[in-house]
Amino acid sequence: MTTDFQTAREALGARLRELRAEAGLDGRALAARLGWQPSKVSRLQNGKQTPTRGDLTAWAHGLGRPDVEAELHGLLSALDMKQRHRSWRRQLAGGHRGRQEIGVRQTDATSLIRGLEVSRVPGLFQTPEYARIIFEANAEFRGIPPTTEAAVEARMRRQESLYDPEKTFRFLVCEAALYHRSCPADVMAEQLDRLYNLVGQRRIELGVIPFGAELRRTAPHAFWIYDRRLVIVETISEELWLTGDDDVVLYERAWDWLAESAAYGAPARHLIGRARAALTALDAS
Repeated sequence: MTTDFQTAREALGARLRELRAEAGLDGRALAARLGWQPSKVSRLQNGKQTPTRGDLTAWAHGLGRPDVEAELHGLLSALDMKQRHRSWRRQLAGGHRGRQEIGVRQTDATSLIRGLEVSRVPGLFQTPEYARIIFEANAEFRGIPPTTEAAVEARMRRQESLYDPEKTFRFLVCEAALYHRSCPADVMAEQLDRLYNLVGQRRIELGVIPFGAELRRTAPHAFWIYDRRLVIVETISEELWLTGDDDVVLYERAWDWLAESAAYGAPARHLIGRARAALTALDAS
């Protein structure tokens, strides 16, 4: 299946090929002028390789067309936008397992993960049964193959990173996530018990933002920050992978402002315990 990203890359390649032809050069001649291998020119103009900004600058000047440099950079920026918007429909076409394996690799490559969850428990802290129900419900919602057991296995394998001495996890959970229940009461009770026991563990900072907390900025949606190189934001239809410095700094500021209003340690345990007690009382009634 041709992706939006590949389509955009092929369009950029076609423009490069058009400019070369207009200059009266074949691929070998242009490659010699730029000091490149002819295969690189071929890959770029056929949409088989993503150019860098430097490649595009060299292409424009090598053709004697510095006036098209800004145009080519603009096409590359549009290409980057296609790459950072990742449709759930495409990502999950074969089920959840593939995306969970990506999560394992991203976590393995990261030393500090900061995250905010508004209405559910972070995947890194989920119990197997809570995760299983989340995956099954999402598969039904999206009409995709469930691959539930493989997805749960990958999520549990990802949680092994919580015990890696080289990693640190700092998470914020809105108190609403302790009450939003997309699973049976016994599963939610087990999940809340796990959260309670995670509070205060080494290398794990878990803060709960209380219902009545005064906020410098509200929590609009969930997001995860991987070191200072990547922010992942989930929407209903797609995932955003943001790597620009300005984007990372903005989400770091949002995380810091929200962290100011969170409860940690014993106060966080109290909030989790209160949700657990409310669940027990509701079940008893």
